Order: sequence, then C-alpha cells, then structure tokens
Amino acid sequence: MGSLLTYFESLCGKKREKEEERYIHANNRPLNLPYQYADNAIRTSKYNVFSFLPLNLFEQFQRLANAYFLVLLILQLIPEISSLSWFTTVVPLLLVLTMTAVKDASDDINRHRSDKQVNNRRVDVLIDGELRSEKWMNVQVGDVIKLENNQFVTADLLLLTSSEPLNLVYIETAELDGETNLKVKQALTVTGDIGDSIPGLGSFKGEVRCEPPNNRLDKFKGTLTVNGQTYALDNDKVLLRGCTLRNTEWCFGLVVFGGPDTKLMQNSGKTVFKRTSIDGLMNVLVLCIFGFLAVMCSILAVGNAIWEVREGSVFIAFLPRPNGVNAGFSAFLTFWSYVIILNTVVPISLYVSVEIIRLGNSFYIDWDRKMYYPKSDTPAQARTTTLNEELGQIKYIFSDKTGTLTQNIMTFNKCSINGKSYGEVVDFTGQRVEITDKTQTVDFTWNELADPKFVFHDPSLVELVREGDLAAQHFFRLLALCHTVMPEEKTEGELYYQAQSPDEGALVTAARNFGFVFRSRTPESIRIMEMGQEVTYDLLAVLDFNNVRKRMSVIVRSPKGKLILFCKGADTIVYERLHPSCLKLKDTTTSHLNEYAGDGLRTLALAYKDLDDDYMEDWRRRHHEANIAMDGKEERLDELYEEIEKDLMLLGATAVEDKLQDGVPQTIEQLAKADIKIWVLTGDKQETAENIGYACNMLREDMTEVFIVAANTAEGVREELEKARRTMCPEAPDKPVVVEARAGLFWRQKTRKVEDEAVNGEYALVINGHSLAYALEKDLELELLRTACMCQTVICCRVTPLQKAQVVELVKHYKQAVTLAIGDGANDVSMIKAAHIGVGISGQEGMQAVLSSDYSFAQFRYLQRLLLVHGRWSYLRMCKFLRYFFYKNFTFTFVHFWYAFFCGFSAQTVYDEWFITLYNLVYTALPVLGMSLFDQDVNDRWSSQHPQLYSPGQLNLYFSKKAFVRCMMHSCYSSLILFFIPWAAMYDTVRDDGKDIVDYQSFALLAQTCLLIAVTIQLSLDTHYWTAVNQFFVWGSLSAYFAITFTMYSNGMFLIFTSTFPFIGTARNSLNQPNVWLTILLTSILCALPVVAYRFTLIQLWPTINDKVRHKVRKEALPAPAPRRPPVRRISTRRSGYAFSHAQGYGELVTSGRFLLRRPQKIRTALLFPQSDSPLSQGQPQLYRPITALNRVPEEEQPAQQS
Repeated sequence: MGSLLTYFESLCGKKREKEEERYIHANNRPLNLPYQYADNAIRTSKYNVFSFLPLNLFEQFQRLANAYFLVLLILQLIPEISSLSWFTTVVPLLLVLTMTAVKDASDDINRHRSDKQVNNRRVDVLIDGELRSEKWMNVQVGDVIKLENNQFVTADLLLLTSSEPLNLVYIETAELDGETNLKVKQALTVTGDIGDSIPGLGSFKGEVRCEPPNNRLDKFKGTLTVNGQTYALDNDKVLLRGCTLRNTEWCFGLVVFGGPDTKLMQNSGKTVFKRTSIDGLMNVLVLCIFGFLAVMCSILAVGNAIWEVREGSVFIAFLPRPNGVNAGFSAFLTFWSYVIILNTVVPISLYVSVEIIRLGNSFYIDWDRKMYYPKSDTPAQARTTTLNEELGQIKYIFSDKTGTLTQNIMTFNKCSINGKSYGEVVDFTGQRVEITDKTQTVDFTWNELADPKFVFHDPSLVELVREGDLAAQHFFRLLALCHTVMPEEKTEGELYYQAQSPDEGALVTAARNFGFVFRSRTPESIRIMEMGQEVTYDLLAVLDFNNVRKRMSVIVRSPKGKLILFCKGADTIVYERLHPSCLKLKDTTTSHLNEYAGDGLRTLALAYKDLDDDYMEDWRRRHHEANIAMDGKEERLDELYEEIEKDLMLLGATAVEDKLQDGVPQTIEQLAKADIKIWVLTGDKQETAENIGYACNMLREDMTEVFIVAANTAEGVREELEKARRTMCPEAPDKPVVVEARAGLFWRQKTRKVEDEAVNGEYALVINGHSLAYALEKDLELELLRTACMCQTVICCRVTPLQKAQVVELVKHYKQAVTLAIGDGANDVSMIKAAHIGVGISGQEGMQAVLSSDYSFAQFRYLQRLLLVHGRWSYLRMCKFLRYFFYKNFTFTFVHFWYAFFCGFSAQTVYDEWFITLYNLVYTALPVLGMSLFDQDVNDRWSSQHPQLYSPGQLNLYFSKKAFVRCMMHSCYSSLILFFIPWAAMYDTVRDDGKDIVDYQSFALLAQTCLLIAVTIQLSLDTHYWTAVNQFFVWGSLSAYFAITFTMYSNGMFLIFTSTFPFIGTARNSLNQPNVWLTILLTSILCALPVVAYRFTLIQLWPTINDKVRHKVRKEALPAPAPRRPPVRRISTRRSGYAFSHAQGYGELVTSGRFLLRRPQKIRTALLFPQSDSPLSQGQPQLYRPITALNRVPEEEQPAQQS
C-alpha cells in the first residue's frame, strides 16, 4: 500500500516537513512519537498487490508507441474506417504489455524478498528495562539496542558503551566504502561508565540534538545532554548502518536515524529509470514516423477526395453512398482508414523483438564462463535487461580504487639490505625470471611461528638471516620493533595483528617469517622472538608518524642495556638525516629504490642509531617537559624529534606491493586503446591514489606532465586549472566552446555540449577533494571539465560519495557521452546510479554497490570483456536489427502507398489480410531474431585483440538519424521495384492455357511473395555470422510462408471459413506459372544488386576498421592468446608514498597503557578471538586488520557549553 498511500497523501497535501534539526529522547518512545521519525524498515520495491496493475500500465502507456497502438485499437473497432480486423493489433499489444509486466513484477518480487530478509533480522532492544529480541523493522528512533561481535549495525547509532577498554569498538565498513580496514569508534566516558548494566542503561535519559538525515558518511554533528551537562558528538561516536561489529564482544547504542533516514540509505539515492540512447533516438524517430504517416495519409485522403469528385459518380449507380456522405467526408474516413493500414511503419512487434534481443544478450553475459570467478564462485550477472547496447557506446569510465582496482592487500615483495637487493628470482645465467604462481617459494618450515601463507621467492635472504648476518638480522629486528601494531595471541604461535595501515601489517608479518616474531607489547616493553629466542626490549619512546614527518621511530633498550633508535620512513626524509659515512650505501640503495618504484612498489628506507645513556636521560627529561607543556607542545616535540633523529646509519629499504586485482593494467591499456577515458574517483589520500595510478600504468613517467591541483581556495583552484589548460593548449580560447542544441521528445530538452580540444602530448590531472569541491561550483565546473578532458588520465582523491556523483553528472551533462561507473562499496552507490551504466564488483568487500548496479562481476578485468565483446556485439546487433526492421516495414508500407493510386484511394489492402497479420509475427520474426541474437562481425578473441573496433559505437555510426533516412530511401527504392515490376509483369498477362491471370488476388500473392523473398535476401546480406539456427530460421520461415499460403488458399479452408479465407485456389493457379517466378527473380535481383554494388564500392574505397579486421580474419588464423611477457625493468625516481594511516598514528595510545585495561565489573568469558576463527587453525592466510587510528584519546571528555 506504500505507493498508493504516498499517492493519496500527495493528493491531500499531506507531506512530511523537512527536518532542520533532530531532537531525540533516549528510552522514551512516547516523547519521540510526535516527531514522526521514520521507522527502521526499508522499502526499495516499487509496487504492491493493489498498485501493480494500475501503476505498471500507467508506466507502460507513457511509452509513446504503446499509447499509439491503444488509439489504433480503438480506431479499428469503428466499422466505417476499419479495413483490418481488430485482432491484428490486440494480439501483439497484449503480448508486449504482458511480457513487460511479467519482467517488472519479477524484478519487484526480488526487491520485496530482499527487503523482507533485511527487515526481519533480529536484534536485542532495551524496552521497559529489559532486553527483548525484536525485528529490525520494529526498532524506533530513541531505542537503546545491543550489538554483539560480527553482527550488522541495525541503524545509525550513537555509541553508548562497549566491552572494550576506553569504550572502543572496532567496525568493518566494507558495505559503506568497500574497505576491509577496521575502523575505531569511541563512546563518551559519561555513557561508557554505564557498562553493560541493564538497569543503568534502562534509566539512561539522555537527550540528543543533531543534524537532520543526510548522505555525508564522514561527518556528524550533534550534542548529548546528560544530567544537565552537554557533550559534543562527532563522527567518531557514531556507528552507521551497513557496518559490521568486529573484535568487540558487545556494545550498546542509541538509535539516531532509522531505515530510509540512515546514511546508508540516503547514499543509495533514488532509483533512476535508465534508458539507452537508442531508446531516446527511437522515441524521436517514432514521433517523426507519426508525422510522416500523417503526411502520407493526408496525401491519400486528398487523392480520395479528388477521385470521388472525378470518378466516384460513375460507381454511385451500383455502389450508392450512405446518406450524408460526400467526397469530403469520404476523404476524412479514408484518412483514418489509411492510418490503420499504414500502421506497420511502427509495428508493435518491434518492441517485442527489442525486449527479446535484450533478454538474450543479457543471458550471454550471465552464461559467459570467461567472466566467472571460481575463487568466490561468482558469475557475471546482468541485473537489468534494458541497457545492453549502451555497453557498446561507453566513452567515460569512473572507477573507485580500493576493492575495485586493488585487492586492499599488501605483500612484502623485495628489500635492499646493506647494498644488496633481495626478492627477485634469477636463472643460472643471472637473468631475471618472471615470478608466476608456479615459481617455487621459500620454505619457512624451520620457523614454527611463520605464517604458512606468506610468500617469498628469493631463498638467499633466508640463508643470509639464518647464517647470522648482522645487517640482515638488524633489518628485520627493526621491522619487528618499529611499529604500532597490536597483537593478539590466543594460543602459542596463533597470532593476529591489528595494524594501523596495511603496510604496517605486511612488514611485521615479513619480519615474523624471517625469524623476528612480534609477540606482545606493554606500554613499557616489546616482546619478540629472535631466531627462536625470546627477547624483551624496553620501549622508551615512540616518535609517532604524521603526514608532515613522514617517518616514525622507536627508542628501545636491548636486554644487554644497549640504547637504539630505529627509524623507518620516506627515503627522501630519512636520507636527509643519515650519517656522512653512509654516502656510498645510500647511492646503492637509491638505485634499488628506483627499480622498486619502477615496478610500482611502495618503498621505505630503514635506519638506526646507537644512543648514549646520559644523552638519552637528558632527552627524556626534555621530552617529558614538552609533553606536559600547555603552549607550543607540538612544536617543542617536533624540535626534540629532529634533534635525536640525526646521524642515522642506513640499513636498507623495503618494497611493499599494494596488490592490484589480476589483469588491471592490461584491462586499462586495452580500454584506452578503445578510446575510453578512465577517471579514478577515490576516497584515499593523494599519495596512495597516485601510487595505484602508476601501478596501473594510468600514470607514467614518460607523460608530458602530471598536474596536481591542491589549492585551498576557489581562486587558487581556478589559477591551477587555467595554468594546466594553457600548458596543454596555449592557443585555446579563454572561454569554452559550448554547442547548444535541442533533443528529446518534441525537442523540448536543451542540451549543451563542450567540444573536445586538441592537445599535443600526454597529460594527467590529480585533484584533491577540497579542491574538487571548489571546482564543482557553477562558475568553475566548465574550467574543470575542459582541463580534465584534455588529460588522458584523471584521478580525484579524497572525494565524498556526493562529489563522485557530481563529477559523473558534470560529464554526462556537458559531454553528451555515455558514462559507466564501477565500484564495490556503498560510497559508490550514488556514482553508480548517476552514470548511464552502473557496474558493481561483487566480492568480500560488500554487496551494497552490487544491489544498486546494472551489471556485476567479481573482478575489474572482466570489464574489458563486458564492453569490448558483449557491449560491442549488443550494440552491433541492435543497430542491425533496427535498420533491417525499419527497412522491411517501410518497404511493406510503401507498397500499400503506391497501390492506393491504382485502387481509387479506397483503403483497400494490397496484401491478403492474413499475410498482413503474420508478416511481422511469423514470416519475418525469427530470421531477424536469429541475426540479432547470434550475429558477430568478428569473434570474441579478435574483438579483444583489436579494441579499435569499439570506436564506431562511441560515435553512434551504426544507427542514427542519418542511418534512418538512408534506410527510408532504401525502402522507397525497394518498394518501387516490388510494386511496379509485378504490376507491369501482370498487366494484360495470360496463363499458358490462355486464361486471364490479372486479378486482385493473384497480384496480391505475387506482390507479397516478392516482398518476403526480397527482405529475406536483404537479411542474408546483413548477416556476417551464419549458424545452424540462422539457417533454420531463414529457410524455415520461407517454408512456413508457402505452407501457410497453400493451406489458407485451399478449397478446404474456404469451405470451412468462407468469409475468412476468400483467396481460394490463388496459390496453385499463380505459382505454377514460369512468368510469376521470373518476376520474383527479377525483383529480387533489382532489390539486391544496388546494395551489393554500394557495399563493394565502400569496402574498396573507404574501408572501415571493421572491414580491415574482417579482411585480416579471412587471411589469418585465429589469434592465439597474448603470451605472457616478462615485465620490462623500469627505473623510476618517483617514490610511492607509505601509508602508515590517513591521519596521525596512535603511538600515544600504544604507550599510554590504557588499551590494556579491562572492565572491572564483568569477567570476559568469551575469547576476543574464538579459536574457530583462527586463520592458522583453518590453514588460511593470516590477515592483518588495518585500523584507522584515533588522533587523540582523551582522559575524559570536557563538557561543552551547555545548550
């Protein structure tokens, strides 16, 4: 009833007022009820049992052609103007409406099931002082609910208390942003002190004032008032629906937003009805055809009036006119009669066939085994059947990064220790060997604590460490000590690392496998296993990472009393602080770093320094003073860090790979060859995004220039964009060239297109989120678009979900190009819905994007096959179908038009009525469907090997207004041949036995036979790829025509249904005459000959890319799959950034000791990591959970100013 209620509420003027501020009373449903906040039920369905039929029919009759055929049906029910039976329109109209309704109902039933499954999940809700299990749909704003480990977050909650120390909770946000990183949230101390006391939580009477529902995932503003004190609330204290609770026994939260008001659903946006550009073009063409039909009918009506005045009086003697009917009224009736007869210019079977073709091509995507991902048992899925041909016209792709291009997994690949590089595999000649899945890996069984799934291929490094090389051991000792990873070890050797960033986890895991195992930490010590021996280091200080320092250090005391500072960071930063004696080693390490950067790896330099006890004592005293200083604390600490991090001794460097999904660089390369532009829109920081850009070959060092736009003001952004544009195209005008036009139905839609500008060289643009916010403003958006479209690659960093959608809309609006958005998280949903085509990556990162997408698969590399094979074929087939369909129906209709001049404009049909009924439904339906479902100009392997074949679709070359006009001219020529050649051949002709053959029925039979054979020959000329099915459909349809014709024109059918089958004996009397068959042969040759000559001339003089490739196909064997080429060694001076975290690290939390506290009021009976969840116990790879760090952990919240 939802749709109907909404409809009636809108009629009555009842509408929910827009919220300015939300006011919530905890544990008090009656007080919250007057605000009419949305409940927690979600509804994504469109219909219900009562609204389906009226709403669906209303939607279907909004399609111009359906409304036209309804009017046509009404006209056919009027005897005075109808010369055709009503069933010729009713049957196909009902078929179209029924097929579309069934498909819409099926889609909506699936949405109902999905909604029901989510709404019926259970959660514990605190009601009347006790916990009750309730369905999600019954949860209301203001309720206090309890979540347990691994549960989905029910609604948007204000975190009140948790089982963890400092009221922390760990959540996974895969459904929101596609990242498997664990994020940290923290409750206020004032609520956290309640613990899990049910009486305490039940008596909690806090009042929340906060922002109204919105789609900003990264921001929350509000206040909590408890006992007269007001506390500020921010995003760190809110759990969003779509997240999953991890590594936390339990937590309690207050529902702030429910159901459609949650940020997850707000980001889902409205479901937009997407239509292809061909659909829009067809609507315009159908409107033009209606106009053309009206012109033809008007000409024939005028002809009827003239004929009635000049010739009609002769027939009045034996065909008297009805009373009141004169020549003018006769012409009026004739107009409507010809509207009915000539309606085949827009046959309703066109829409039936289009739906069948789209459905068939969707099945090809579902059934494609080359797009099936066996590791997760995930096939490709076409979630909509109406957009297939649009896949062959994509010009811009907007891609997320994390989880879409990358796997969000870091691996330790290579390292440089004491001037020697490790990690590569060489053969006996010393030549570098490409590492594949079959390459032998290093055996770590000697290390009982090693991660069994850690992979390394260079055995010489293990030998070096085990032989006791001091530099190598010091190298891995640094990796085991210099970090802020938090370990969990339930049983001996069963380790689980919670890392601040994926890089950190990869490096600590590497140290673990090479014999330096990080086991545990306290605020004052770090315990590690060094080559089987347990060693505990005193932790004296953590010099934490931030985005300015770009390094971190720890100061430790070894068991022997030796003081050491270990440092790791960006090589440029560490090099500035090295001892002069390291100059030679620095040069060697730099060359290794250049090689690693050339391979797209993320690099770090490692160094150490021995410290003096006296100096350290003095430094710690000054460090303590700076820590407790009220003013200038940060500056004083930075000075102390700079002082002690000097004269470092270089150990080497690490190279970590941010693993891309398989085939990503190759896919991007092929799509670029197809002239598809790829823009990366990511929430990651600039350094990380740039690194992935280089790894994917979207950014290259041989590019002319890579522009960075990072200004913090609108004027600064304008200057940077204009400077980049002038660099790329100095002669470009200051103002963009905007072409204004009209499009759409009745040309009501105004369009503005920014023309492309020629650029010499290859450029790339990287723009930050805060700069993008200014650039998307009205006065700057065209400058952004011009500059970005001049670049080969565009990367937008730190963008919000809303900005992603805005960028897509900007390109859609001003480039008039077909766009595709691909992502895997809820933050990509708005982008996916905004683009013409939305693609969801289905994997471990969540399904929110998939649920909102039009197509889904498991790996980014399948996008190449989706576009270059399925998309191109679908577009090619649909265009061929439309050209042929309009050709055969215009030819059919024009013959009626010419015949009108010979039948006194009497609205008599030139064909048998049964032929008219069966022409589109039986005689020509299957052959054109066979071509449209199976035809291909070249096979899939050639399509992938020659991406340039894709470009005609982007330019809309195969079906356009020009192509339609050419089709009409071709039909006009064919109709002239098909009418006048049979007419001339039959005029005053006699049979072999001297009897007259010239009668209406014989001419009708000859005309329709010539027509059917001619259009069948045309279809054969259009078919490039013949299959047994095509052959069966073509010959079967012709056989069916003759079989049905001889049956319907037989004596038996005439005797049984005299009025229905009047053409008695016509077939056997006409088709046994040689001159009839010679006429059929002549018309067929004359119809086909110009087409063959025209196409031959085009191929010889102006061959297209398709002609060239098809010629190559005939001359060459099937191309073999591209061989694996060993990667070319690239040297790069560019350094990939090391992401400790997106913000400051949590070294302060590590050393505070508070993370080790446990709640006194309850003994934790459940282990934090149940044994069944252990990766090692199940023989699975050990995964580290990156954690977004807290900037600061306050002792207690200071009450904000009371509101």
